[in-house]
Amino acid sequence: MCGIVAAYGDIDPEKCERMLARINHRGPDDSGRIQLETAWLGHQRLSIMDVTGGKQPIADETDSAYVVGNGEIYNHEAIRDQLSEVRFATDSDTESAFRLVLRDGSAALHDLRGMYALAMAHTDGHGVVARDPIGIKPLYWARLENVTLFASELRAFDEEDQPHVEAFPPGYVWTPGLPGTNVADGSMVRFADAVPVQVRPARYAPDKNWDEATLSHVRMVLSDSVRRHMMSDVPVGVFLSGGLDSAIVAAVAAKVAQEKGERLPTFAVGTENSADLLAARAVAEYLGTDHHEIIPTAEDLEEALDEAVTVIEHFDPALVRSAVPNLLLAREAVKHVKVVLTGEGADELFAGYSYVHEDPAFATPDALQAELVRSIETLHELNLQRCDRTTMNYGLEARVPFLDATVMEEMLAIPAEWKLMGEGRTEKQLLREAFQDMVLDDILWRGKEQFGDGSGAGDVLAKLVEKEKAKEGAQGAEPPAVENGWDLRSDEEVAYYRTWFRTFSGVRPNRTLGAFATA
Repeated sequence: MCGIVAAYGDIDPEKCERMLARINHRGPDDSGRIQLETAWLGHQRLSIMDVTGGKQPIADETDSAYVVGNGEIYNHEAIRDQLSEVRFATDSDTESAFRLVLRDGSAALHDLRGMYALAMAHTDGHGVVARDPIGIKPLYWARLENVTLFASELRAFDEEDQPHVEAFPPGYVWTPGLPGTNVADGSMVRFADAVPVQVRPARYAPDKNWDEATLSHVRMVLSDSVRRHMMSDVPVGVFLSGGLDSAIVAAVAAKVAQEKGERLPTFAVGTENSADLLAARAVAEYLGTDHHEIIPTAEDLEEALDEAVTVIEHFDPALVRSAVPNLLLAREAVKHVKVVLTGEGADELFAGYSYVHEDPAFATPDALQAELVRSIETLHELNLQRCDRTTMNYGLEARVPFLDATVMEEMLAIPAEWKLMGEGRTEKQLLREAFQDMVLDDILWRGKEQFGDGSGAGDVLAKLVEKEKAKEGAQGAEPPAVENGWDLRSDEEVAYYRTWFRTFSGVRPNRTLGAFATA
């Protein structure tokens, strides 16, 4: 939901307007801004909650404090119940978060459940900027001499400011300098960890195998999360990859839709007869969803390749390969819905990646739990970045029920021993058994494939990279230098980096993309 821009300090409104215009794709339904003496807030709106009345920035009753937000606060109704003394101006979930922080201060951010980037400003010079603990919603900032700038995407920043841009860290809150000081200086405080401290150590299993009560608990917690994530005043669909995780989400969502007398829209992408496409079709038929397929040609994939690198603002090969079909999928889905649910996060919670089972370093419960925690803490630098950008490029919001705060706490409290393979167990055995009455058997026990490979896009893109490599070699072109001693790990990554560099030549990858490719 939406894109935001904020500035604190010496305000250049023309710069702020340029930044906001560059992310209008994130919120094509409306645009709003407010300028105060030492702050500027801008908002591109994707209307999902309170479609008619939720325009931003939202002000308090005295017009002395304002907020812009990107994302969703899933417990906003419970927050409103706590704030019975407040007369709300809208039904927006962003206003619920805003009013809670106004009453209780930035410590109240810990009570928010959802995905968000929020920026607040007061006429007296105070303010708050915060990002959700996992980093599901993006936020970048540039600390310049007399002003600090914030935006939802790298593309928002002027070329001259790109060298100063950094990723704003998840789970942190920034407040501007006090009146009478340099407002742009500000201070940072961490208000929440991605993974709660109480579930970081591995729990040890009392028994070798889980019981029906454990399976029932897993099913209940995940089903409740899917229900919360279907909170919307506009249609909600599901991206079907053909794998276990999205099939589980779709199974629960289809049931919720049926209870409302509706039919769940689902969306799948893949080349003709590709494994993912056929599997997703089987899921849709089993659940009786309103299914839509995108079957791209090699030419379609080639046309989307350069766009994908720019859109996801990244050049990691695995992300680019999956981003290309995802872009085509989002472009079709937005014709039917404004919100989609995805299966992101399940592999991190249930040890779904093959490397954690193949590497002896993760063979103990303690080591496996530590790796699961680490992988969740770095999701914002990889999969979540792709997930957000490919959908929001077309004004479509993606939601991730597996990464709900309650789900993470409960699923990471499950003994890590039960997530290890062996003794007749496949990966994610526990999750599969928990939903064996809701998911088609062929899908329930289907092995994992990378999305770009299962969709058929991987082979096509590999050929395109070889063609690009041959062309560059014939021209004697060298790849652009990468700062800070980074190594580009493959010809494919070199090709994507060239494309990335054309748009983001001033950006310093080690400050914005994490350490995924550090030498």
